[in-house]
Amino acid sequence: MRFAGRTALVTGGGSGIGRATARRLAAEGATVTVADIDGVTAAETVRLIVADGGTARAVTGDVSVEDDVRAMVEAAAGPARRLDVLHNNAAVLSREVYGRDLDLTDMDVAVWDRTMAVNLRGAMLGVKHAVPRMGAGSAIVNTASVSALLGDADHAAYGSAKAALVSFTRYVATMYGDRGIRCNAVAPGLVLTDLARRVMSPGRLAEKAAERVLPDACEPEDVAALVAFLASAEARCVTGQTVVIDSGVTAHRPEHALRRIARD
Repeated sequence: MRFAGRTALVTGGGSGIGRATARRLAAEGATVTVADIDGVTAAETVRLIVADGGTARAVTGDVSVEDDVRAMVEAAAGPARRLDVLHNNAAVLSREVYGRDLDLTDMDVAVWDRTMAVNLRGAMLGVKHAVPRMGAGSAIVNTASVSALLGDADHAAYGSAKAALVSFTRYVATMYGDRGIRCNAVAPGLVLTDLARRVMSPGRLAEKAAERVLPDACEPEDVAALVAFLASAEARCVTGQTVVIDSGVTAHRPEHALRRIARD
């Protein structure tokens, strides 16, 4: 019960990594506010937490809108006006935005702007409104991506936003460390969320498997466990870091994957 008596806000908590993290924090004693642009999925996360004996509430809002983020933080801080854990996890992965984040030469600027607004400005707004309610021992964990660390043939907007989030993490850690507030990031590779399982073909999953050193891809619960560690007192000396969790995809040169594909 590392988070007994503590309050937490998880953005993008209606599904995937956010849902798994909200459930993990609640299972360890936190009172969790689940924020998502989709109120139905946020409410479902809360239902799952309550069914497991935890305490949670749902808040609907868009992390790119400052008034919405202010309301999320106020709901999470409650009457005591204290927030102990902020997980900036919300990202835009819709077909309309992420699905159109392809060739830069014909990219709609609105795709770039929306990606930056949610994936980067959303984290900034979370920090802006959370830090005044945080004290010594509080923690912020941002969800970055291995896309922040490697180039790819598409999704330049997404990767650039996540790369900026890695730098932002270091700045936040430096700016507020003297208050005892820590800030770290996690950088997942492929995570087998419900969305990933729906949209990825068997062939694409096989290609991703060839990239890994370890046999298994990450599940949302694996990332949630890492987030919970970084948010806990066990990581009290860890700040300004980005921790990769990718089953070894970034541990080797591309030849590893190419040899495995050729062998298979």
